[in-house]
Amino acid sequence: MITDLPPCPVETTLLLISDKWVVLILRDLRTGTKRFGELLKSVTGISQKVLTEKLRSMEEHELVSRTVYPEVPPRVEYSLTELGQSLYPVLDALEAWGWSYKKLAAESQGRGA
Repeated sequence: MITDLPPCPVETTLLLISDKWVVLILRDLRTGTKRFGELLKSVTGISQKVLTEKLRSMEEHELVSRTVYPEVPPRVEYSLTELGQSLYPVLDALEAWGWSYKKLAAESQGRGA
């Protein structure tokens, strides 16, 4: 967890989720626990290296939990922590705004603007 946080709470939030990959990983984990390969497929355009880095960072910030099962081959699953789940309202607001913007853009195209 980050101990040296900026004084502004908006800046603190952005420090944790301002990366597009982090937001998309949060989006995909909202539906439940996922394995690494599932996330790699669902987060379009992310590389294996970047996904690994982002998941480690999110785990360090206590947004994601990682469970390793001692099997052969090893199975690793990722899920949102309670802290990660507390970002649902933020994700809901981003989704609602995105839908509104898409609707406005479609209406604007329909008017020839």
